[in-house]
Amino acid sequence: MNAPATAELPVVVIGAGPIGLAAATHLVAQGIEPLVLEAGPQAGAAVREWAHVRLFSTWGEVVDPAAEKLLAPTGWTRPHPAAYPSGGDWANHYLQPLADALGDKVRTGTTVTGVSRSGRDRIVDADRETQPFVVHVTRADGREERIFARAVIDASGTWATPTPAGGSGLPALGERTATDRITYRVPDLNDPAVRARYTGKRTAVIGSGASAFTALAYLADLARADDGAGTKGVWILRRGISGSTFGGGEADQLPARGALGLAAKTAVDDGYAEAVTGFRTDTVERDTDGRLVLVAEDGRRLDPVDEVVALTGFRPDLSFLSEIRLGLDERLEAPIGLAPLIDPNQHSCGTVYPHGHRELSHPEQGIYLVGMKSYGRAPTFLAMTGYEQVRSVVAAIAGDIDSADRVELTLPETGVCGGAGLFDTPATDQEDNSGCCAPAPALVQLSTATTHQAPTHGGC
Repeated sequence: MNAPATAELPVVVIGAGPIGLAAATHLVAQGIEPLVLEAGPQAGAAVREWAHVRLFSTWGEVVDPAAEKLLAPTGWTRPHPAAYPSGGDWANHYLQPLADALGDKVRTGTTVTGVSRSGRDRIVDADRETQPFVVHVTRADGREERIFARAVIDASGTWATPTPAGGSGLPALGERTATDRITYRVPDLNDPAVRARYTGKRTAVIGSGASAFTALAYLADLARADDGAGTKGVWILRRGISGSTFGGGEADQLPARGALGLAAKTAVDDGYAEAVTGFRTDTVERDTDGRLVLVAEDGRRLDPVDEVVALTGFRPDLSFLSEIRLGLDERLEAPIGLAPLIDPNQHSCGTVYPHGHRELSHPEQGIYLVGMKSYGRAPTFLAMTGYEQVRSVVAAIAGDIDSADRVELTLPETGVCGGAGLFDTPATDQEDNSGCCAPAPALVQLSTATTHQAPTHGGC
């Protein structure tokens, strides 16, 4: 089958999440036909899976300006910009209306299984850049299709590929066979069945980011409830506790994000969770009652737990891009031009330099990884970062290089200094209270409404 002329083809956008839909909106504004391919049954399928979790960004920070313009003629009402939406709110009151406005430019139930150049595998150079991209997909009914594209924007995120609990980046021995008691998501304790699973139980929470803070706060709220007697959290940290362990606190320019860490500190200080530091999970065993026993690389064994909530981050799925020539950092799996700007081994205070199409480019011209996927394994991605990314990328695809290069982005600081490399050294306080760094956050009491905030994977 001969491929049609490249200029006549759509730009394929992989993923109908917030960043993918924003990319499609910018393409429409530029007069370029987008085709959004979403594996799930609805737009925002991944966001809907954490519908119960509240974002730590406000509505004013998670609505793309170009999308708002597209939605305006439809009668869409913009939520109050200072309010904090849940994942469900974001999906139902923004992502779904935006997908509806884009109409048949969004195809759901369509899983991308491969991307390449038409008639050229990874090793072929001849006329490579003149060939359109070819995207293989599988529909929900099992049918396979081939779609040609002038460019590809991969906004598929990282939600489907959580990092395992094992301290070496691999699943701990026994982890795969213990999945009946392990989840890699923040549990929805408002769901009666899920609530019953954790009520009165001892639950290990592995991780040190916003998702772990959220899970600890949820479990503490359950322990305080009339029906929650005996509920206990065990917070497993791979590093020691320092002033930065609980986030930036009041120094965080996103107040709700800072409050998350304080909520986790409250859970520990009030006795609803105990912290285990310097623990890198090596093995997951079972006791005679079927409960899980976590064993560290240094041989330490924890008392049995009923459940494990592993919230150690996410990583990109690059399997369907194996025929594309990507330029990725060997550590973060982020674009080489972007990686130094977001590397948690070097980055401090959560600041990210402005970046756009140049930092997101690859040796294979015309393909871009954007949104959470562009960060690879790095944390602290924000929706506003992705919105600016796709504005720049789409301008570059449209040939407006001046606009594409004119990237302006200022992100809120976390109030936390030091990189992950420093964090792995045990129990020494890294900050010197100079520059942007904050002292250890003070303990405050938080209501339920303010403790349940967004996970790091939510891109908010």
